[in-house]
Amino acid sequence: MSARLQPGDTAPAFTLSDDTGAEVSLSDFAGRRVIVYFYPAALTPGCTTQACDFSDSLDSLAAQGVDVVGISPDPPAKLAKFRAKEGLTISLLSDPDRATLTAYGAFGEKKLYGKTVVGVIRSTFVVAEDGTIADARYNVKATGHVAKLRQDLGL
Repeated sequence: MSARLQPGDTAPAFTLSDDTGAEVSLSDFAGRRVIVYFYPAALTPGCTTQACDFSDSLDSLAAQGVDVVGISPDPPAKLAKFRAKEGLTISLLSDPDRATLTAYGAFGEKKLYGKTVVGVIRSTFVVAEDGTIADARYNVKATGHVAKLRQDLGL
């Protein structure tokens, strides 16, 4: 597992395919704040709750200059199915080789039902307009996370 990012660190660059197959890069958001969140798997209960919460908040976040990108190891076809089934409006990106997950410290050992396993660590980052990490949160809970994040950041 790579080291965890801290506020002030440069956000690792990425270029990943979205659910339509188009490439999306972190640099596409230069000059805007972007919430980059990592989740284990599309179409699962916790990940659905989190994605729906971000989608429901997208208009108010965008009005304050904040974009949202969700990243998982799922292939684009599964992400497209997830978007269609849940009516999601946020960008969903595919990281099948887990390189971006690893660069952000969001892949590695975690506790699951009392056992240590290797997998995606549900994590959220706020990347500032200048490309640095403004906020880094690891092992977040899916339920209530978006509301707490918005409150803590004054969004």
